[in-house]
Amino acid sequence: MVASFAVVRGVSEFPTEADGVGLESETLLHMPETSISAVGSQRKQLSPIADDVLTICAISVLAAIVSNVLHEGVGHALTALLTGAKSGLLTTVAWSSAFDSRLVAAGGTLVNLAAALAFWLALRSDKNASMPTRYFLLISCAFNLFSGTGYFFFSGVTDFGDWAAVISGLHPHWLWRVLLVALGAASYYASVLTVGVGLVRYVGVPREQQRRLRKLTILPYFSAVVLLSIAGVLNPLGIQLLWQSALPATAGGQSGLLWLQYYIPRQTEPKQTAEQLARSYSWIGVAAVLGAIYVVVLGRGATLHR
Repeated sequence: MVASFAVVRGVSEFPTEADGVGLESETLLHMPETSISAVGSQRKQLSPIADDVLTICAISVLAAIVSNVLHEGVGHALTALLTGAKSGLLTTVAWSSAFDSRLVAAGGTLVNLAAALAFWLALRSDKNASMPTRYFLLISCAFNLFSGTGYFFFSGVTDFGDWAAVISGLHPHWLWRVLLVALGAASYYASVLTVGVGLVRYVGVPREQQRRLRKLTILPYFSAVVLLSIAGVLNPLGIQLLWQSALPATAGGQSGLLWLQYYIPRQTEPKQTAEQLARSYSWIGVAAVLGAIYVVVLGRGATLHR
């Protein structure tokens, strides 16, 4: 075989060290197109973009705070104060006041869904946004979307929580619960598809980079669970509320982040250039400050008056 290479090249009987590049190039020229593609794919997988863990967690913490404050603070507390409540206690796990209504109970979910739409539109429209900003918009959309649609399913199955209060007294009660379960399952699955497509198309993470997709979705999930758990332990309404409502709503409601990568449509392609999510001390610093305020102040509860 060595002799045949020497005859073809017409240089020498044995290839020298300098001929190594030429041999590699010649070999690549004679390789089938599919083999060249496979080599390129392997090289791409061998050198993935290294996203910074601390920055991912910081952005996720901020997105989780925004989603929770919108749900409890705007959806429940503000709605109650505008429609009849004179005062109430706002914590990270619940809003508590003497005044209640179906609108107040539904307000948290409705605000989360409206916020998810706003974050989604911002993600799609701002084509010049930086990688951290695009990622924040995507994760904020995910947290709000999964909280909103997940609550339908949760209340339908358990007959507990916001939408159990909404359908309380409606007959036949079993039918309303079935409708909540069906609505929750369908809308949650649609949410998973939406977030997965957004992560690839608008954040710019190729669908083939499965390890990177896992990193960018699993870290936000555990960041949100840890944050809400720490803050929830401090709430003055009782630890039982954390186990019954807050933790299931977070751990269960955001579980789509753990498996959405397997449901991204095959034809989905990035519209943004793949970029590294580099270390950002600005995002980390803001997350540390707001996270501390969220846990210490809102975790212990704040009394609001009209």
